[in-house]
Amino acid sequence: MAKVHIVNVVVLDNPSPFSNPFQFEITFECIEDLKEDLEWRIIYVGSAESEEYDQILDTVYVGPVPEGRHMFVFQADPPNSSKIPKEDAVGVTVLLLTCSYRSNEFIRIGYYVNNEYTDP
Repeated sequence: MAKVHIVNVVVLDNPSPFSNPFQFEITFECIEDLKEDLEWRIIYVGSAESEEYDQILDTVYVGPVPEGRHMFVFQADPPNSSKIPKEDAVGVTVLLLTCSYRSNEFIRIGYYVNNEYTDP
């Protein structure tokens, strides 16, 4: 049985300009005390063709975590646009929110992101 249950993830400031930070309000429950940190990451997929263009926007360590329900806001700066291939700069991509415990990823939540021009 899992020791951590993701209760809810709310995407804040959506929609927003490309240059704004990503913000997630994360609620999770632990069914027992966790003596080590949970490692949360936000990853921007820069190209569907290669992981080479993926950018880890931020990593945060939460812990040790007592049994019970917990909530926090995870905010990360936007991706570095110069590291995204020009052909992938506009259109749909993916943003991943992951969580690991003891270096083992146990959840990966994906969101579609549509990048478009506001002024052609």
